[in-house]
Amino acid sequence: MPVTLAAASESFGRDLEENYRTIARLVAEASAAGADLLALPEAAIGGYLSSLGGHGDPSTPDSLPPAIRLDGPELARVAALAGDLVLVLGICEADGPEADPVRYNTVVALTRDGVLGVHRKVHQPLGEHLSYAAGDSFTAFDSPVGRLGLMICYDKAFPEGARTLALDGAEIVVCVSAWPAARTAGATDLAEDRWTKRFRLYDQARALENQIVWVASNQAGTFGRLRFVGSASVIGPGGEVLADTGVGDGLAIATVDVPEALATARRAMFALRDRRPDAYALEGRVAEEELVDA
Repeated sequence: MPVTLAAASESFGRDLEENYRTIARLVAEASAAGADLLALPEAAIGGYLSSLGGHGDPSTPDSLPPAIRLDGPELARVAALAGDLVLVLGICEADGPEADPVRYNTVVALTRDGVLGVHRKVHQPLGEHLSYAAGDSFTAFDSPVGRLGLMICYDKAFPEGARTLALDGAEIVVCVSAWPAARTAGATDLAEDRWTKRFRLYDQARALENQIVWVASNQAGTFGRLRFVGSASVIGPGGEVLADTGVGDGLAIATVDVPEALATARRAMFALRDRRPDAYALEGRVAEEELVDA
């Protein structure tokens, strides 16, 4: 049975009430378009970090988003807004003691009935470890739109994460992001920025190499020192872009018969079946020299 998938390119900052209004608006727009799933960006409640690369003081309140608990009132309020949708969004999660919680960069999939699945960001770029603890796994789960996997931003740059989800039966992977433009030698035209191109290339590659449906949301606009590349999309299992927002605000919406699309893509060459794990080196060499952003 076909499902309609929506991904948002939208700006979210520190004002929680404004976040809730934006979520309600996007839910209404997606629902009016017949969406069954809506993916909001990384850090959709409370906004992302105001800078990366160790710039600024990550311990100051203005530099960090509010940390919330999975069973707290904030996500309960979002669940009440979800309506008939599977809603996916990023938060700064608080875990552990109330007085000194551990912070995670987390994505949550929920419905009006509660949380379906959770993923804590595993890969941390450009000093993000100064603000968040890291997750340590990729696990798929069942949902009303099919078996889902979740990822966050830089996670998409590592093929192993998406492959792990595909091997765990994920038919749809939702990757939420706060992906910025290049910090150095950026393009005036955001669509031509090299980090915009990387963002899109990773999405298409992960969908194609695993023959899955890929849903990518992202922050848009600017926040602190960061300028985000937007570019939310829905991508088919052949790597084809089914819907794309471009670098501005908006919703990418596409209707996909997921089982049929996967069966068609996998009919002749099925990458997961044709793997040769015995031939792959699990440990490799990496140059010891410090890698710098080119």
